[in-house]
Amino acid sequence: MKFWIRLNLIGALYGLLPFVVLEMMVNVYRLSRLSGLSLKTVIVTIAIINLLVMSIITALVLFLIKRWMANRKSTYWSLLFWIPYFILFVILFTLTFPITDPGEIPNPGIGLLVMGTLIFYPFYMLLVNYFGLNQKNSTTKASKDNKMNLS
Repeated sequence: MKFWIRLNLIGALYGLLPFVVLEMMVNVYRLSRLSGLSLKTVIVTIAIINLLVMSIITALVLFLIKRWMANRKSTYWSLLFWIPYFILFVILFTLTFPITDPGEIPNPGIGLLVMGTLIFYPFYMLLVNYFGLNQKNSTTKASKDNKMNLS
């Protein structure tokens, strides 16, 4: 049961990452209107925040996989568990903050960015899972190789 909860927590973190990144990209006009900043300033700020969020969540997931999953191959199920969490986050956000101003409707071109992000994202998660699971093995193997070379 503990493993199932941990796997779902990692899946929720995986679902949170594209949610935050995509919602900030989609709601550029709304953020500009609410903050009173120019559109260019908001876009640059969103890019910086997105890079920070990606770095923090990736580091957190790598840490949790290394600590909790203990080289279990079933960790790769998190590649599927992010989808319901992502959908849940999007539905809750759209119900909580509906678009009321027609000027806040996203650009039609943003759909291509959303599709590209969602197509690329599983490969990103696969790499994170791979490095998280094999990080301990590679350092152990490297230290054994160094000991063999010294003797």
